[in-house]
Amino acid sequence: MEASFFENIYNHPNIQKEDYKVLMQAHTKVAFSKNEIILNEGKVSNAYYLIKKGLFRSYVIDYQGNEITTGFFGPHDILIEVASLFLRIPSKESLQALTDGEVYKIEFDDFQNLYSSIEGFTEWGRTWMSHQLFMAKHRAVTMHTQSASQRYLDLMNENPQIIKKVPLKYIASYLGITDTSLSRIRKEVLYKTENLP
Repeated sequence: MEASFFENIYNHPNIQKEDYKVLMQAHTKVAFSKNEIILNEGKVSNAYYLIKKGLFRSYVIDYQGNEITTGFFGPHDILIEVASLFLRIPSKESLQALTDGEVYKIEFDDFQNLYSSIEGFTEWGRTWMSHQLFMAKHRAVTMHTQSASQRYLDLMNENPQIIKKVPLKYIASYLGITDTSLSRIRKEVLYKTENLP
């Protein structure tokens, strides 16, 4: 395992070198195949994953039976269904690999033990959770305050690999628009890019 990979994700000044060794040992390397379901809706999540390679998504089934993508995850992200894992309740989301992927998995019980025994890890967890709450709020607000075109541009700038490698139907549902609307937006963006002075 690469120490720098774990130090990058679990980055906190109060986590010591020896603590990182303990954290690394608690994770297991796992490979996922393209389209593989990692967590099914209705199941209780018992682990989370540090993404080394590959792209993943979270999604729900709406009241009409449509798949709605709720999040994308790539290298150095944490693939997790927070509510199910920490509240020990059935998940309302599913997790799926969009490409072949390589991750490091940690079981919930192992996480709990480390969280209570490594002071810096506890502090990292609080900081990480605060950031997740901020990002969730930011996404909820921008869905109502930004145009679909702006949301697409933001996604393109922040996660270009998503735009390049993920099927359009997943991107469209994530942005809250139809496939047709997304195709129109992509053409508009391409036209503006090609006609820059």
